[in-house]
Amino acid sequence: MAKTDAKPGKKSVTAAEASKATPKPASDRKNGKSKGFDIEAELPQAIVDAAYHSGGYPYGKRMKRKRYDRELLPLQIELLKLTRWAVEQGERIVIVFEGRDGAGKGGTIKRFTQHLSPRHARTVALPKPSDTEKGQWYFQRYATEMPTAGEIVFFDRSWYNRAGVERVMGFCKPEETEAFLREAPVFEGMLVRDGIRVVKLFLTIGREMQMTRLHDRWHDPLKRWKLSSIDFEALARFDDYSRAFDAMLGRTTSENAPWFIVRSNDKLRARLNAIRHVLRAIPYKGKDENAIGTLDHDVVIPVDRYLDDGGEPEDGRG
Repeated sequence: MAKTDAKPGKKSVTAAEASKATPKPASDRKNGKSKGFDIEAELPQAIVDAAYHSGGYPYGKRMKRKRYDRELLPLQIELLKLTRWAVEQGERIVIVFEGRDGAGKGGTIKRFTQHLSPRHARTVALPKPSDTEKGQWYFQRYATEMPTAGEIVFFDRSWYNRAGVERVMGFCKPEETEAFLREAPVFEGMLVRDGIRVVKLFLTIGREMQMTRLHDRWHDPLKRWKLSSIDFEALARFDDYSRAFDAMLGRTTSENAPWFIVRSNDKLRARLNAIRHVLRAIPYKGKDENAIGTLDHDVVIPVDRYLDDGGEPEDGRG
């Protein structure tokens, strides 16, 4: 799929500037020295300036916190209605969150679940598979996490690891990735035919925004735990991830379980519109359309439109 070198509203960054912002390997981070960018140092201003508009993000300014707080409250009340309806009707709901490292999956899930009862809404974020799990059917450990009647399950990453990080990092064989891309829609079709509602959201950010967020995590002692050695590979392999994600999104969307893209350079807009999308996708009792508000179609995008517009950004450095 053809890519464009630049998109409207995006500030360009030279190759030399970008190379300075590439995190160093884990072995070099220990002593704070690297031939390239030192994550312990100040982020280059060129990256800071380009971050918000990176990947062709359409908005010029960030959403104001007061507006965000004002719009979030009624949405969270609607989520409580949805949960109550799911319990009363015995509904089973799965919401899958995938996307770039640093795209804000965890923070978005937190705003979904913030006021929900943990008896009826839980988050699944599985660690790497054990030796036993490696010998099982690939989908087996995810199948055991499916919701029971009256429950909503939020997957903070999911079976799609095989089409993203495992593929790009070489943790699985090409034939295993190919088998996954064929079988994932079949697996999800089984879930839907059994009565499970499946909503899939892919959160994406531009390269410079990813740089900024990983840098911020390193400098915040309360967030550094979020970083792993694989996160530091995300920037160097940015284009590889773009190609892998485009293939994943194109081949695993279906009528039963379509993908929707959430452009997340602005976390506040992303959270609000991710919640709006889910509320609009599920026909719960007592839905208040005015409280939900209008879905921003420049933030939440159907996968076909997204791929037709070029898909995940590439910059030629990956």
